[in-house]
Amino acid sequence: MFSMSRKFLLAGVLLAALTAPLCFVMADSLGQSHIFFVDKSFDEQGRGQVTASLKIVANNGYFYVEDSWYNNLTTEQKTAVDYDLQKLANEFDNNIYPRITAIYGSEWKPGIDNDNKITILLHDIKKGAAGYFRTQDEAPLIQAADSNEREMVFLNTNGLASNSIKSYLAHEFSHLITYNQKDRLRGVTEDVWLNEARADYTPTILGYNDIYQGSYLEQRVRNFINNSRDPMMEWLNTEGDYGALDIFTYYLVEKYGVAILAESLKTNLVGVDSLNSFLRKYGYSKTFSQIFSDWTIAIYLNDCSLGADYCFTKPELAVLKVAPFLILAPSASLTKLGLVYQEKPWAGYWYRIMGGQGKLDLKLAIEAGVALKVSFVLCSQTGACRVDALPLDVNNQAEIIFDNFSRDYASLTLIPVILWPLTPPEDFSPVHNLSINLQNFSSGDEVARVEQLQKQLNELLQKIAQVKALLENLSNQQALKITCQTSFDRSMALGDKGGNVKCLQTFLAGQGSDIYPAGLVSGFYGSLTQQAVVRFQAKYASEILTPLGLTAPTGRVGLATLAKIKSLSLLK
Repeated sequence: MFSMSRKFLLAGVLLAALTAPLCFVMADSLGQSHIFFVDKSFDEQGRGQVTASLKIVANNGYFYVEDSWYNNLTTEQKTAVDYDLQKLANEFDNNIYPRITAIYGSEWKPGIDNDNKITILLHDIKKGAAGYFRTQDEAPLIQAADSNEREMVFLNTNGLASNSIKSYLAHEFSHLITYNQKDRLRGVTEDVWLNEARADYTPTILGYNDIYQGSYLEQRVRNFINNSRDPMMEWLNTEGDYGALDIFTYYLVEKYGVAILAESLKTNLVGVDSLNSFLRKYGYSKTFSQIFSDWTIAIYLNDCSLGADYCFTKPELAVLKVAPFLILAPSASLTKLGLVYQEKPWAGYWYRIMGGQGKLDLKLAIEAGVALKVSFVLCSQTGACRVDALPLDVNNQAEIIFDNFSRDYASLTLIPVILWPLTPPEDFSPVHNLSINLQNFSSGDEVARVEQLQKQLNELLQKIAQVKALLENLSNQQALKITCQTSFDRSMALGDKGGNVKCLQTFLAGQGSDIYPAGLVSGFYGSLTQQAVVRFQAKYASEILTPLGLTAPTGRVGLATLAKIKSLSLLK
């Protein structure tokens, strides 16, 4: 199980939520039943609401459990659940709440519900998800029709017996804090990857990873081993996203202290800018980009003898080394080898070159304008290694010539990193083609023969790529058509993903370039989609905004906006 966090970043909701409600709200009482809105995409049965009863009133939280799930348990199972829930409540009061708020700051208190306690709802969530957080619960119902109007997080009932449940609660609670520190107090929204980095580091702050075996950290190390090349800023809410992010976060905190996470949370900057601000403030010479590049070297070498930047000191991570791609340099019988690798920004890639005969010429290139840094590790036959950087010309090309590579060296490992853009993508990260060409100097006839074969291979690969793209486009169009015909009935906001968002983007694109000039149908509710919704709401303000007493567009698709969309389209 792993923790997932939904980001419903409500531009229109934020202003209304900045002040606490004026009404007095009675505190929840033990045993009371309440109907809560939940996320359909996470709920095991796809429900939008569940009924739950208050099982524990802790000093800092109300612990609710879904009734239908709890009532189906045996007497013995209920006893075990009650015990585990009380243990979790005690841990929240005595450890999680005081220690995390001391470092990251407080959640919104007394908050939209005018209550100092947060609400923790345990309901039947899909396997593979440990919990989530919804920012629309911080908004009034007039702005978010499915708001619970509480400071609230959600956990999976099926994870209650796990020792990791306390880590999951700490993770989701940190998202609640981030919403208050960034969105509400400073009017900015944190980049998802950094929001998740802080949240996933909370178990370490709380000491839950001190014993490595069976720990939260061990889960994340396994995630990293299975997907070490995951782009850190491309957040798809999958288990693989957490591996590389967590290992990098440990590296960042090991070198610069937990203060880099805490202080960057309490500024009006977000993402890379907030981290660079911290580094400048305390006189560090390196930028975030340089630190990330150093991390890609450290996770490959993990050798402190080559420099403190190239290793971990935590024992469990000091033995972790990524497995590189292996490239066998051409021999005299194959004089030239051309390879093309697809790379994404903010991801680690490692290419170890070995073998070859005689004089070896290595050429590397990527599209001009891409912010590429290429580090390399050159190891001799005796095992001694050195770290250096490969200089690139103005065209993003580089070349190294070895007089006798196999005689003088055991291996050369290239570690290229694309350190751009500094902000996360709205959807999938762009893909760039990195070419690596290796050549031995042999007879002209052999060189010509290899070049001809390479040309034929490249032509074939281009044709395959064209056919693949055509098939994928046809499949996506058919899937989108079916989805939009079946359901289009939920509120949407910045940060949402899925078929409903694609249907929305398809509709907006059909409204013309004055509404949605980008015309992007990606399934991700990014800033371009939000701006299109703002234009649409402004165009039909009398039907969407005026009935709600609003004077400015919100950029969020609520009930009034949905009603107008349905009146203009076939998305019923």
